[in-house]
Amino acid sequence: MEKSKSMEECVMCSDLQNDKHGEVRIKHSLNKKEEEFVVKRREAVFQSLQKLKIHCSQDEVPRIALLGSGGGQRAMVGLLGSLVQLDKAGLLDCILYLSGVSGSTWCMASLYQEPDWSTNLKIVKDKIIKRLSGPRVSLTDALAKLKKYYYENDIFSLTDIWAVMAITEYVKEIDEHTLTDQQDQHNKDPLLIYTVIDVQSKQCRDGDAWFEISPYEAGYSLTGAFVKASSFGSQFDNGCKIKDQPEMDMLYLQALCGSSFADGEENKKFIWKQIRDFFNLSLGANTGMFEEINKDSNCPPVDKCSQVLMDLADMNLSVLNGTDPRALDESIRTTLKELTGDKHQLDFQVQKLNFADEEAAKLYMKQYTIDVCNYLSSWFSFWPFDVCLSICRCAALWIWGRKYDFLHNMTDKTVPATLLESETRDYIDAGLLLNSPYFSVLREERNIDLIISLDFSEGDPFATVRETTDMCKKQNIPFPEVNIPNVEVQKQKDFYVFKGQNAPTVILIPLFNVVSCGDQIDSWRKNHRTSNLPYSPERVAELVDVAGKNISNNKEKLLEQIRAVAEAK
Repeated sequence: MEKSKSMEECVMCSDLQNDKHGEVRIKHSLNKKEEEFVVKRREAVFQSLQKLKIHCSQDEVPRIALLGSGGGQRAMVGLLGSLVQLDKAGLLDCILYLSGVSGSTWCMASLYQEPDWSTNLKIVKDKIIKRLSGPRVSLTDALAKLKKYYYENDIFSLTDIWAVMAITEYVKEIDEHTLTDQQDQHNKDPLLIYTVIDVQSKQCRDGDAWFEISPYEAGYSLTGAFVKASSFGSQFDNGCKIKDQPEMDMLYLQALCGSSFADGEENKKFIWKQIRDFFNLSLGANTGMFEEINKDSNCPPVDKCSQVLMDLADMNLSVLNGTDPRALDESIRTTLKELTGDKHQLDFQVQKLNFADEEAAKLYMKQYTIDVCNYLSSWFSFWPFDVCLSICRCAALWIWGRKYDFLHNMTDKTVPATLLESETRDYIDAGLLLNSPYFSVLREERNIDLIISLDFSEGDPFATVRETTDMCKKQNIPFPEVNIPNVEVQKQKDFYVFKGQNAPTVILIPLFNVVSCGDQIDSWRKNHRTSNLPYSPERVAELVDVAGKNISNNKEKLLEQIRAVAEAK
């Protein structure tokens, strides 16, 4: 949620989006830096194809995109194992784009820490796996990072706390690099594209929900509206930047892309439980945060604020679980009374809570939480209580991935009106709409010939590609028909090819299949559920191996399809 409304003055300039110095770009074309990268990368792809005895002219080099689906750490490790085998097969240098959703983006972020990682992939892979098996990020470091997020940005959301307390548990590091840092370090690697979705566009189904983030720019894939990657999150008005915000770092980007808990009513219970556990850990632990505070005799007692925060988290859980929260309400009121000397009273009365009406009870609890937080803010507007109160407010209002809208107040009829009117937009895990980043590479200007889709989903590996077919029909985007034999719906093979007229060829490779897993597909899925996190070193090694087999077992089939698209061009 927004902490500050202050704005710097700026001189407005008309049509800035078309000015060479403008940072907002509305046009169905590639970013100039991406165009330059593609030219150089296609030269490398051409050389790679020659080595594989696949012949084409330099002007007709096939454009190949590799997609990694969502799937938490299973997707992260699965993509890593797949890339290692693509490298061994001599196919990695044929890839122009690498795009990911959710867990696959965690792998991408780890790889792109290393300049030209694809030239030294075995060492990079071993380094990543060693880190995943190593110690977790310390609470001290995590809290220091949270403090930095909170004070350096205007807007705070649950994504900030998710980055610090959840993503660090999976990736075992705090990566403070930015995409801008990496722009000139990967001339020998595929161009990476991270993907999220716009929450408001998803909910109202009006506009373009598909949002991509590359080292060069961030924006709406199908609408063709973009902002420089370094300025995504800064405040704009009519295409003019009016207030800088720090460029998001890779830890935050991984949380933005991997925020699958940002959707669904059941997840609210999980998040409030995580918040309660965080309060127990951070407010009750010997972190040294209260040493200076306790020396100030004029400071209100921190233990009472801590108790209210604990009770407030438990009270939210109580209402979500349908149990009577009145004892917790009484505890909160008693503690607040002790704080204020009975000078102020909360306006809300718990007797008004109607347990028979589940939705009314939740709405009541939302307002109650906000009121308590506002009440406490006048007493505890200092670290760490200011951030804890903001966490509670964000949970009550369910705010994830909120950023300033870089299209605010622009006047362009090609852009959906909702994108031009709002001051902020919320962004979450793209897997909550489609579990693979097809739409990032289906942009007409990218002109992709072949899509290799690695599906690391926990459930039906055909669901995403089928949904993509339906969505593309509605959007009039060329995409092949998807027909799966009934006998293979439950017993998936390891390689599928879908072709259509004037459409890219799509290869689908399910992670768990009868070839690599035999008749133990269900057992593999059970042992590698998304919720079974973080994985043990043994589970990580298993996943690297099975994902790699899906590539090595199909090297010749992959070559055949690459050769086919090269010849077609």
